[in-house]
Amino acid sequence: MKILLLDIETAPNIADVWDLWNQNVSLNQLRESSYMLCWAAKWLDSSIMMFGSIWDGFGMVDEIHTLIEEADVVVTYNGDRFDLTTLNKEFILAGFTPPAPYKSVDVYKIIKQNFRFTSNKLQYVGEILTGGGKVKHEGHDLWVKVRAGDKAAQAQMEEYCKGDVSLLQEVFLVVQPWAKTLPNYKLYVGSECPKCDNGDLEKRGFAYTLSGTYQRFRCKNCGGWSKHNKRLAAVDVTGI
Repeated sequence: MKILLLDIETAPNIADVWDLWNQNVSLNQLRESSYMLCWAAKWLDSSIMMFGSIWDGFGMVDEIHTLIEEADVVVTYNGDRFDLTTLNKEFILAGFTPPAPYKSVDVYKIIKQNFRFTSNKLQYVGEILTGGGKVKHEGHDLWVKVRAGDKAAQAQMEEYCKGDVSLLQEVFLVVQPWAKTLPNYKLYVGSECPKCDNGDLEKRGFAYTLSGTYQRFRCKNCGGWSKHNKRLAAVDVTGI
């Protein structure tokens, strides 16, 4: 299974405003729309970090489109709402057709669905689950300097974007057994466990539905739970 982890950074929208609070910005106030500044990505089973940016010349959109084309799974943090939809915008504006279908795994959704942390931000979750954190930077001024062509700022933005991908991988590996919608590893790599690539299942009780009983398993490698698809016992009447 080819699993791609990615993160993107974008330029802010620029608009004319008359106040700083609770603004409703109309289209004729918009001076410049947001666009992708850079992306960082890596394969889960590789140590090589890849990077593309507008300041490195042409090919930024083409390269990430090609990587997604190769992926079975794309892992992001809040990517279903932001990274992947932004990339789709960049693809269609650049004249690309949709990349080959892939399974999206949004780690933000895994966090939000399974845990009640004080914050669901990657910085907070990364610190408490892995001891890691995002690369520190000067804040909004970094984006301003990057857009102005500041080489030192661009280098810092690259470090920041790559750092997010590294932290994303650490968090993903911790919460992976909790995910309920991961692709089935048994189909791709023949692992015993559907939730990891090195499964070692042990029988742990039974799973019960309204109409049947199934053998339940726990993976001794990742800790994830699964069940057999063959019913051990069934009933012919259920409640309505």
